[in-house]
Amino acid sequence: MTERSMTIRNLLALSPVIPVLTIEEIDHAVPLARALCAGGLRVLEITLRTGAALQAIEAVREALPEAIVGAGTLTKPEHFEVCARAGVQFGVTPGLTAELADAAKQADFPLLPGIMTPSELIAGIGYGFDTFKLFPAQQAGGIGMLKALAGPFPEIVFCPTGGITRASAPDFLALPNVACVGGSWVAPTEKVRAGDWAGIEALARDAAGLRKASA
Repeated sequence: MTERSMTIRNLLALSPVIPVLTIEEIDHAVPLARALCAGGLRVLEITLRTGAALQAIEAVREALPEAIVGAGTLTKPEHFEVCARAGVQFGVTPGLTAELADAAKQADFPLLPGIMTPSELIAGIGYGFDTFKLFPAQQAGGIGMLKALAGPFPEIVFCPTGGITRASAPDFLALPNVACVGGSWVAPTEKVRAGDWAGIEALARDAAGLRKASA
């Protein structure tokens, strides 16, 4: 399945947790991604929050063909073009505007757009999306918000992200309108900086096992 034919829902179904990665040092990119993949999490979101992000995406794409690498924090239309050149396989935005929706239509990869309110959700549906990131999930109302949205929007699927922990993830994953969650707990900053790849692999393996707990 190519990036163009793979939908966001296809991608979200591959893993119960999508690691949200902020890579500060390019040398960390490949060993971090390798540890996460070895633990069973091969859908990775590398955020565009550092100067190393695009180079990290390129490095992981080249070194780990089994990984599915996305770019997060797309906030400008031009981000879609630079991410496409880096080889991203999906994109993620923290919010959604008409300009971002138009850029997504032209992109060669699918988009997971962020929303926080029912009005934003209705606007996103109008742009043609049916799968969203609830962000920031905890501040947006967390599990209560997702339950409330399920009534008027039964066809919509979410990947809640923001403030979700190992302890709270199973409760989110138990909701029928949640496909997976985004989380940074599987790649703690201190473990990345220390090069504790075995520790990160263990966290990833534990997170990958949440699929059974939520079934």
